[in-house]
Amino acid sequence: MDTDISARDDLVARKLAALAHPARLRLLRQLGAADSCCVKDLVRRAGLAQSTVSQHLKILVEAELVSFRPEQQRSRYTINAPALRELAGVIGQTLDHCCAGCCPQAGHGEHTDPPERQDADARPAAHKDI
Repeated sequence: MDTDISARDDLVARKLAALAHPARLRLLRQLGAADSCCVKDLVRRAGLAQSTVSQHLKILVEAELVSFRPEQQRSRYTINAPALRELAGVIGQTLDHCCAGCCPQAGHGEHTDPPERQDADARPAAHKDI
Protein backbone atom coordinates (compact mmCIF):
# COMPACT_ATOMS: atom_id res chain seq x y z
CA MET A 1 0.00 0.00 0.00
CA ASP A 2 1.27 3.47 -0.90
CA THR A 3 1.92 5.30 2.39
CA ASP A 4 1.30 8.73 0.81
CA ILE A 5 -2.18 7.70 -0.24
CA SER A 6 -2.81 6.13 3.15
CA ALA A 7 -1.69 9.28 4.98
CA ARG A 8 -3.89 11.43 2.74
CA ASP A 9 -6.87 9.13 3.26
CA ASP A 10 -6.29 9.26 7.02
CA LEU A 11 -6.26 13.06 6.94
CA VAL A 12 -9.45 13.21 4.85
CA ALA A 13 -11.17 10.72 7.15
CA ARG A 14 -10.28 12.80 10.23
CA LYS A 15 -11.68 15.92 8.59
CA LEU A 16 -14.87 14.12 7.61
CA ALA A 17 -15.21 12.77 11.14
CA ALA A 18 -14.95 16.33 12.45
CA LEU A 19 -17.85 17.28 10.18
CA ALA A 20 -19.94 14.29 11.20
CA HIS A 21 -21.95 16.05 13.89
CA PRO A 22 -24.95 18.34 13.36
CA ALA A 23 -23.76 20.90 15.92
CA ARG A 24 -20.37 21.21 14.21
CA LEU A 25 -22.04 21.68 10.83
CA ARG A 26 -24.21 24.40 12.35
CA LEU A 27 -21.15 26.08 13.87
CA LEU A 28 -19.37 25.97 10.51
CA ARG A 29 -22.33 27.64 8.81
CA GLN A 30 -22.40 30.33 11.49
CA LEU A 31 -18.68 30.92 11.15
CA GLY A 32 -19.03 31.07 7.39
CA ALA A 33 -21.60 33.84 7.70
CA ALA A 34 -19.15 36.05 9.63
CA ASP A 35 -15.53 37.03 9.27
CA SER A 36 -14.78 35.62 12.70
CA CYS A 37 -16.59 34.90 15.94
CA CYS A 38 -15.77 34.38 19.57
CA VAL A 39 -17.26 31.51 21.55
CA LYS A 40 -19.77 33.85 23.20
CA ASP A 41 -21.15 34.86 19.78
CA LEU A 42 -21.45 31.24 18.70
CA VAL A 43 -23.11 30.21 21.98
CA ARG A 44 -25.77 32.85 21.49
CA ARG A 45 -26.37 31.91 17.83
CA ALA A 46 -26.27 28.14 18.27
CA GLY A 47 -28.26 27.98 21.48
CA LEU A 48 -25.76 25.53 22.95
CA ALA A 49 -23.84 25.60 26.22
CA GLN A 50 -20.47 27.34 26.18
CA SER A 51 -18.66 24.13 27.08
CA THR A 52 -20.39 22.28 24.22
CA VAL A 53 -19.49 24.97 21.68
CA SER A 54 -15.88 25.02 22.94
CA GLN A 55 -15.58 21.25 22.62
CA HIS A 56 -16.96 21.24 19.08
CA LEU A 57 -14.67 24.12 18.08
CA LYS A 58 -11.69 22.22 19.49
CA ILE A 59 -12.51 19.28 17.20
CA LEU A 60 -12.88 21.57 14.18
CA VAL A 61 -9.60 23.33 14.99
CA GLU A 62 -7.76 20.01 15.43
CA ALA A 63 -9.10 18.93 12.01
CA GLU A 64 -7.75 22.23 10.62
CA LEU A 65 -11.19 23.20 9.28
CA VAL A 66 -11.39 26.19 11.63
CA SER A 67 -8.58 28.42 12.84
CA PHE A 68 -8.40 30.62 15.88
CA ARG A 69 -6.33 33.53 17.05
CA PRO A 70 -6.04 34.85 20.57
CA GLU A 71 -7.44 38.36 20.95
CA GLN A 72 -6.97 39.87 24.39
CA GLN A 73 -9.21 37.80 26.72
CA ARG A 74 -10.99 35.95 23.92
CA SER A 75 -10.18 33.78 20.96
CA ARG A 76 -11.57 34.52 17.51
CA TYR A 77 -12.57 31.57 15.33
CA THR A 78 -12.56 31.65 11.55
CA ILE A 79 -13.42 29.19 8.80
CA ASN A 80 -10.37 27.71 7.08
CA ALA A 81 -11.87 28.15 3.61
CA PRO A 82 -8.90 26.70 1.68
CA ALA A 83 -9.01 23.51 3.78
CA LEU A 84 -12.77 23.17 3.27
CA ARG A 85 -12.41 23.75 -0.49
CA GLU A 86 -9.65 21.15 -0.67
CA LEU A 87 -11.80 18.65 1.25
CA ALA A 88 -14.74 19.32 -1.08
CA GLY A 89 -12.45 18.70 -4.04
CA VAL A 90 -11.20 15.41 -2.63
CA ILE A 91 -14.76 14.27 -1.96
CA GLY A 92 -15.78 15.26 -5.49
CA GLN A 93 -12.82 13.40 -7.01
CA THR A 94 -13.54 10.34 -4.90
CA LEU A 95 -17.19 10.27 -5.93
CA ASP A 96 -16.29 10.83 -9.58
CA HIS A 97 -13.81 7.96 -9.42
CA CYS A 98 -16.26 5.65 -7.65
CA CYS A 99 -19.06 6.42 -10.08
CA ALA A 100 -16.98 6.32 -13.27
CA GLY A 101 -18.84 4.22 -15.76
CA CYS A 102 -21.73 3.32 -13.50
CA CYS A 103 -23.49 6.63 -12.94
CA PRO A 104 -24.87 8.61 -15.84
CA GLN A 105 -23.45 12.09 -16.20
CA ALA A 106 -25.89 14.98 -16.10
CA GLY A 107 -26.99 15.83 -19.60
CA HIS A 108 -25.60 12.57 -21.05
CA GLY A 109 -28.75 10.59 -21.65
CA GLU A 110 -31.73 10.05 -19.51
CA HIS A 111 -31.65 7.81 -16.48
CA THR A 112 -34.86 6.20 -15.42
CA ASP A 113 -35.44 4.39 -12.19
CA PRO A 114 -36.64 0.81 -12.39
CA PRO A 115 -40.46 0.54 -12.10
CA GLU A 116 -40.32 -0.74 -8.52
CA ARG A 117 -38.28 2.32 -7.50
CA GLN A 118 -40.70 4.68 -9.22
CA ASP A 119 -43.59 3.02 -7.37
CA ALA A 120 -41.77 3.40 -4.05
CA ASP A 121 -41.19 7.09 -4.77
CA ALA A 122 -44.87 7.60 -5.51
CA ARG A 123 -45.97 6.17 -2.15
CA PRO A 124 -46.24 8.56 0.77
CA ALA A 125 -43.31 8.34 3.17
CA ALA A 126 -43.93 6.64 6.49
CA HIS A 127 -41.56 9.04 8.23
CA LYS A 128 -40.65 12.69 8.17
CA ASP A 129 -37.28 13.86 6.91
CA ILE A 130 -35.24 15.60 9.53
